[in-house]
Amino acid sequence: MNILMVHPHDLFDKSEPWTIRIKNIAKEFIKSSHQVKLCYFPLALNERCHPSVLDFIELVPLDRIPSPRTFISNTKKLIQLCKWADIVHFQKCHHYASIPATIAAYIAGKPLHYDWDDWEEKIWYESCGRGIHSRFIGLSFKLLERWLPVLVDSVSCASSHLKALTQAFGIKNEFIFNTPVGADLDKFRPGLDGAKIKEKYSINSDLVLYIGQLHGAQYVDLLIRASNIVLHKKPETKFMIVGEGFLESKLRALVYDLGLVDKVIFTSSVPHEEIPYYINAASVCVAPFRHTEVTICKSPLKIVEYMACGKAIVASNVGEVKNMLGGVGILTEPDDHHSLAQGILKLLQDDVLRDKLGRCARKRLENKYNWRNTASSLLSAYQGICKA
Repeated sequence: MNILMVHPHDLFDKSEPWTIRIKNIAKEFIKSSHQVKLCYFPLALNERCHPSVLDFIELVPLDRIPSPRTFISNTKKLIQLCKWADIVHFQKCHHYASIPATIAAYIAGKPLHYDWDDWEEKIWYESCGRGIHSRFIGLSFKLLERWLPVLVDSVSCASSHLKALTQAFGIKNEFIFNTPVGADLDKFRPGLDGAKIKEKYSINSDLVLYIGQLHGAQYVDLLIRASNIVLHKKPETKFMIVGEGFLESKLRALVYDLGLVDKVIFTSSVPHEEIPYYINAASVCVAPFRHTEVTICKSPLKIVEYMACGKAIVASNVGEVKNMLGGVGILTEPDDHHSLAQGILKLLQDDVLRDKLGRCARKRLENKYNWRNTASSLLSAYQGICKA
């Protein structure tokens, strides 16, 4: 099968790390002997800076400059690519990618699939507020997320709440497919040497780890406040926050105000290929959330990557988290740093429980939450609409 995939972000810029899903799914398609062309939108269009092939996936950069000329040019390129494709797949609803992809598929008469992995409208408002300009962009997300599921031939949803929204739009169940986030079972695995990470940061005790972006809908302040409680009972513990974002300065200020500068380590951005070593260095991995319209839709990548490395996990019980962990982690109350602290302490004080949960987490990933299974579900969707 020839699969044309369209993604609205830059595959190579660390400021846009939301490409992990599309790249891993494409790699699984290649492993299954399908042909893939992946269109993406670099922040700066300079084809000489990036490879044209990645893991046997042909890469096609498109222009992100906001202008009618660019829109028409991108649409024409996609129409030509659609002639090669058996199926057209686009991820997320960003207008400069989703609209040209939809138009091109319609003109070329090719089946169209929408991969809905986040509620972009709600993420936008939580990150950027509700000013006049922000409301205009939020409205565009709202309209696209409402109508794209109606216009396409099939929809994949990363969470049960997104599936419920799709059903509410009148889409039949036979055209809706479950595609939760997955992990790379080869890159993320137990037993990788995390000693160099602990040595790099002079850590000689238990490490509690958070990995993720430091922006809206990522509630790292809950972990920082929980760490203040944990340290009263386990004063040697170190906490590490891996990631970057516009909230980093505020989070650092909170650490300073609580007197935790020597206990909480900020690493800023870390290359994704190094993340498995950071996870393996940890005793406990944490995913803190508040209960919001954003989090009820999330299928958090950090959780499956923790699980793939066989780590004991403490996570707030929102959205898909309970289904993902399936009893192999500690669930805590959302919005509640006291509950989070108690979950962390429970694991720090029980080595046997930590080891047991870690082993069970890895096994669960091997059976369910991995990119191979996600890709298999998508291929089922493609086959169904190609035969229709």
